Amino acid sequence: MVTQAPVQAPAEPSAGQVARRRWRSARGVVAALLAMAVIAVVLAALRPSGSNEQLDPTSAKQDGTRALAELLKQRGRQVTVARHASEAADAAVPLSMVVVTRSERLTDDDIERLRSAPGDLLLLAPGRDVLAALAPGITTAGPSFEESADPDCPMPYAKVAGRVRFGDSQTYDDPEDGVGCYKAAGSPRLVATMAGNRSVTVIGSSGFLTNEHLAEDGNAALALNVIGLPPSIIWLIPDKPPAGSDAGDKTVSDMVPFGVWLFFLELILTVLVVAAWRARRLGPVVAEALPVAVRSAETVEGRARLYRAARARDRAADALRSGARERIVPLLGLPRGSAQDPAAAREIVAAVALRTGREEAYVGSALYGPEPVDDAGLIALTDVLDDLERQVRQS
Repeated sequence: MVTQAPVQAPAEPSAGQVARRRWRSARGVVAALLAMAVIAVVLAALRPSGSNEQLDPTSAKQDGTRALAELLKQRGRQVTVARHASEAADAAVPLSMVVVTRSERLTDDDIERLRSAPGDLLLLAPGRDVLAALAPGITTAGPSFEESADPDCPMPYAKVAGRVRFGDSQTYDDPEDGVGCYKAAGSPRLVATMAGNRSVTVIGSSGFLTNEHLAEDGNAALALNVIGLPPSIIWLIPDKPPAGSDAGDKTVSDMVPFGVWLFFLELILTVLVVAAWRARRLGPVVAEALPVAVRSAETVEGRARLYRAARARDRAADALRSGARERIVPLLGLPRGSAQDPAAAREIVAAVALRTGREEAYVGSALYGPEPVDDAGLIALTDVLDDLERQVRQS
C-alpha cells in the first residue's frame, strides 16, 4: 500500500527576511521623503529673510527703500519717517499720505489711531485686521506667485507705469466702489477706493518698492505716482513691539514660512505619485505556491457562487459549453484546437448528431446556442450537455 506523504506547512520567515522585505517595499517612499526634506532645507536657506530695516526709507540695504525716498525728495515731496503709529497720526494732515508698512507690528490701539488720522492711506501688504479696519469693503482673494503683471485698468498712474514686477503678492476681490489693477487670475493686486473722505490704496506686495527691485520694469514709476501725489508723505515703519503685546493680526497661516507651505505641497504631490505608482501592477503576475491544498470541487463551487451572485448566466453557459466541446472533440477524432474554433462548429455539430442520432438543430443549440433565460434553463443545459457527452462516449 502506497501512503501519501503529509503536506508540510511552509516555514515561517525569519525576522531578517521580514525586515528586508519591508525595507524593499518602503525604500521608495523613504527616498522621496528624504529628497523633499533636502529640497525644503535648500529653499529655506536660499530664501532671503527680512531684516529689521526692511522697507526702511533710511536704509541703503537691498530690502530698504532709501532710493525711493530720495526720488520723492527730488520731486519736492516731504518724507517723514515715523516709528510709532502715534507719531504718524500726529503728523498726518488732510493733504498728506500715510504709508503703512510692516502692519504685523501694529497693535489694536495703533490701528485705531490710524483710522482716526486725517489724510490718505497707502497699505502695503496689510494683514487681515488692518485691512478690515482701514480699508472696509476690501477683502483678500488669495496669494499670487506671478512675477509681473500689466495694469489692465483705467487708473491713470497705473497706465503710465505699465508692467510692474510684484513678485509674490496678495490679491483682493474687486471692490464695489473702487478700481482694481494688475490682476492675477482675475483678482487685482492693487486696489484703490474711498473710505469716508479719504482715499485708501491697498497693494498686496511691498517688494517692488525696495532698493533691489525699484529699477525693474515700471516699479519706480508706479511707486512715484502712487506715493508722490500728496505733498507730504508720512512713512510709518513701526518698531518691533515688546514680547507679549497685542501687536499684529497674524494668524497661524500668516506665521508659517513660505518654504514650509512648499514642503507640504511637495509632500502631497509625492504621496499622490507614490499612490499612483503602487496602485498599478508593473510587470507580469507572479505565480506563487498555495500555502494549503484546495480541492477542485471547492474552486468550482466558489466560481459557481460568483456567477450566481452576478447573474452571469451567459458566462456560466459559455464555460459549460466550452468544457463539453473540449471533452467531446477528441472522442470524435477531431483536432483538439477545433473545440474553440468557430469555423469548425458546423463540422462538430454534424459529427455529434451522427454519433448520437440527434438532430443537428438540437445539437447546435446545445453546443453553440443562446444564453439561457433563467437558472432553470441553465440547469437544463447542463443535463443536455451531459447527455450528449455520455451518448458520444457510448457510441
